[in-house]
Amino acid sequence: MTSTLKAQMKADSLSQTDKDTFHLTVTPPPAIRSTAAGLVVPAVMIGYGFAALNMHSLVDLNHSTSKELIEHNPDFHTSIDNYLQYAPVAAVYALNLAGVHGKHNFRDRTIILGIAAVFTAGSVEAVKHITHEMRPDGSDNLSFPSGHTATAFASAEFLRQEYKDVSPWYGVAGYAAATATGALRMYNNKHWFSDVVAGAGFGILSTKAAYWVYPWIQRKLFKNSTNGHAATTVLPYYNAQWHSAGLSVVLFPR
Repeated sequence: MTSTLKAQMKADSLSQTDKDTFHLTVTPPPAIRSTAAGLVVPAVMIGYGFAALNMHSLVDLNHSTSKELIEHNPDFHTSIDNYLQYAPVAAVYALNLAGVHGKHNFRDRTIILGIAAVFTAGSVEAVKHITHEMRPDGSDNLSFPSGHTATAFASAEFLRQEYKDVSPWYGVAGYAAATATGALRMYNNKHWFSDVVAGAGFGILSTKAAYWVYPWIQRKLFKNSTNGHAATTVLPYYNAQWHSAGLSVVLFPR
């Protein structure tokens, strides 16, 4: 009888515990999940590039890839990569002129593009002068990461961000042009494979960062004139040739 009573009391206790217990599931907002996912790919690409500076297996892959390209295309040379890197940006402005409007107006997208350019050039130039990686053709020691590829992928991400709500194919086309730019840098014997991979990561991340910080810049630094004639804003700039940076005041007619 005593055993039966104890068993009944235990069952009642478990039943009450089940009733009093609730489970809390915390799900990050979609925007946070999207931001985190967007960071992973470029971060991995940049990490791969840095790993290839010293990891023997990745260094060997760089050299074998370069050797293979040169053996099969010994006389290959083109300068189209100097222009192709800007194709996605040109497409954004051309599409707007044609009446296919993206996310932002001329003023806002131009400011975002300027911020992305500063982030891209600043990060790439800094890393180049820290790592001193020799180019495949031996012309200098500023191989890592690829600046052309960084610019191309920053441009491609700019196109994708502006038109992803119109059609995903605009972004696909932009990334195809950026990938071609990176491939041509290797075919021209100017960069190792890891230079191109890391350059792509720096470019993508720079443009994403520009879109993240622009709302803050818009709130803090963008001033609408009270007389209705012009709007002013303050923009950072970076000169890769002279390795200088500063601030510029830009006037936008209203």
